Amino acid sequence: MLMVCGAWIHAAALLAAQPNILFILADDLGYSDLGCYGSEIATPNLDALASNGLRFTQFYNTSRCWPSRGTLLTGYYAQQIQRDALPDVPGGAAGVRPAWAPLLPQFLKPAGYRCYHSGKWHIDGKVLEGGFDRSFNMNNQGNYFTVAGNLIDDKPVTPPANETDYYATIATADHAIQCLKDHAAHYPDKPFFQYVAFIAPHFPLHALPQDIAKYKDKYLTGWETMREARFRRLKETGIVNTTLSALERNVGPPYHFPEALKKLGPGEVNRPLPWSELTDQQRQFQAAKMAIHAAMTDRMDHEIGRIIDQLKAMNALDNTIVFFASDNGASAEIMVRDGGHDPAAPPGSAKSYLCLGPGFSSACNTPFRRHKTWVHEGGISTPFIVHWPAGIRLKGQLRHTPAHFIDFVPTVLELAGVNKPATWKGVPVPEAPGRSLVPAFHRDVTLPRESLWWLHEGNRAVRVGDWKLVTAKNDPWELYDMRTDRAEQINLAAKMPEKVKELERVWQEHVDRFTAMAKAARSN
Repeated sequence: MLMVCGAWIHAAALLAAQPNILFILADDLGYSDLGCYGSEIATPNLDALASNGLRFTQFYNTSRCWPSRGTLLTGYYAQQIQRDALPDVPGGAAGVRPAWAPLLPQFLKPAGYRCYHSGKWHIDGKVLEGGFDRSFNMNNQGNYFTVAGNLIDDKPVTPPANETDYYATIATADHAIQCLKDHAAHYPDKPFFQYVAFIAPHFPLHALPQDIAKYKDKYLTGWETMREARFRRLKETGIVNTTLSALERNVGPPYHFPEALKKLGPGEVNRPLPWSELTDQQRQFQAAKMAIHAAMTDRMDHEIGRIIDQLKAMNALDNTIVFFASDNGASAEIMVRDGGHDPAAPPGSAKSYLCLGPGFSSACNTPFRRHKTWVHEGGISTPFIVHWPAGIRLKGQLRHTPAHFIDFVPTVLELAGVNKPATWKGVPVPEAPGRSLVPAFHRDVTLPRESLWWLHEGNRAVRVGDWKLVTAKNDPWELYDMRTDRAEQINLAAKMPEKVKELERVWQEHVDRFTAMAKAARSN
């Protein structure tokens, strides 16, 4: 029996059949958007997973959708696999992974796993070519109310002529449940890896009317009141040990679209101004947007409950490791694209096109600063839940160890008993930067690592131990002590210039190493 300081993972689980793996990914969900992370939004199914599993308090993504997804399924920083840019090497949403960077299913399939994908993709290449046996690709991310533009097993879907009652979040869960039912019927002796990537609550803010009604007028008290209530609950549960960040009234969306502001009308606000300074029309408009965001999150949780019910029905829940995270922090973006915005349409309906914006995004990222695309804590911090009845005896505990999307692949490979090959299709496989999270399943242990590193659109950060060096594009470095100041309010850079130089060297070493890797891959 594996004993670790009185806490243990079931030996039977480690010796029995390989565990199933279910990773559920939300899109643009804020750090405090779940009930079990301080929210007022109803998320009973995720809360139940947390109370019967683990919550990580310092888990990180890459601050943006496609880098996070490439990182999650390869185990490398996105810049290592050309899915995000380096200062001297292009990369990004159109970047193509090098030959030595297959996706996780390609390692799991030889070990007997069946692999299923439902939802957003945003990774280079076709889904089935990445090792998945089935896929529902939500390629249409601009309208939650039509299947048009999506793909089943990499082939376009033809929407029915009289399409009604379609909603993307429900459709994603429907496909995931279909895959599970088919697995139970035809592959009961095989383990599975299921990757469920909801679009919700990414803009456009589209939600079902009955879901919106649950939150109508709930947010008229404003974003300051919402932040303070969430912060109080986060402190009471021990999830954070920090102050509440100040609202940065001069920080708006990462990209400015003045024409969009005109289309959205006088109710839109592109700065997190004090609620008391807004007009009645602006308060109504902003509160309505937050109600839709809450409705989208609530519906996602409901659909997750349906997936969990299916696992229970096929007696698979006990030996399924369920992971939940968000691809980046809540978004301050304000734009109008895809089908456009009709000001006369009911907010949240198909003809509307609304984004959350910086005010309530700041509240959703409580207690942290900044938003999606930035690498301050608000942009890169995610709730992270792990639930595995057969393997984790400890229930409802917190894990404060800093961890990152790079750690998911090594964790799964260890649990599945898969040794990563030294070469892939004849090409040497570079060492990956992640660490297995398995030791943290049985106690709150700090994983041994040199650093965690970020770069996106000129926003830079590195974390070494409890020290974090961070800056927004073209700004000077800021230095923070993560032990007591994850809200990034007390900049120690001027007082500790040597520490700044030390961490800057670590950040640059990553850039130099990744640049050499990327250039070598591009030359092959």
